[in-house]
Amino acid sequence: MNKQWIAVRSKPRAEKVAFEQLVKKSIETYLPLVKKRRKWSDRKKWVELPLFSSYLFAKIELKESIYVLQTHGVSTIVRFNGNIAVIGNEVIDAIRMALEGGYELEPTEYFTVGDDVEVIEGPMKGAQGIVSRLKGKDRLIIKIDALQQAIAIHIDTKFLQSVGRKRAPLL
Repeated sequence: MNKQWIAVRSKPRAEKVAFEQLVKKSIETYLPLVKKRRKWSDRKKWVELPLFSSYLFAKIELKESIYVLQTHGVSTIVRFNGNIAVIGNEVIDAIRMALEGGYELEPTEYFTVGDDVEVIEGPMKGAQGIVSRLKGKDRLIIKIDALQQAIAIHIDTKFLQSVGRKRAPLL
């Protein structure tokens, strides 16, 4: 038996339903949850929310993926280039250890070197640049074409948003 972890996309706000249904089918499933304090007009309450909105993980033999797709609450299985995306055991273990260790995890947008991005919060809000790597650290490069100069700054990725195009990295 060669079971592997896969990413499963649930229907909107149905991660817990999909999780329960997969467990009922005896499929090993992992739904990483984080506690967040939510505020309503009349009260505040701690709630458990999925770490990755609309995603959970299932450990299956890839040929049995139809059983996952036929599950109430499941929308699709994540694929890349037509193939089911496999997630390594070490990635699932790292998420589990971080959550069990009490770390505050916060999903962030996934950037790679060369991505065009825009700053969405803070004093640099509205500035656009390119993700680069300088001295081993991710940086935002802002080009000033009129001066033919560029500056590199470190901005937390939670303040960045992709604006689409991908360019060759600036070194």
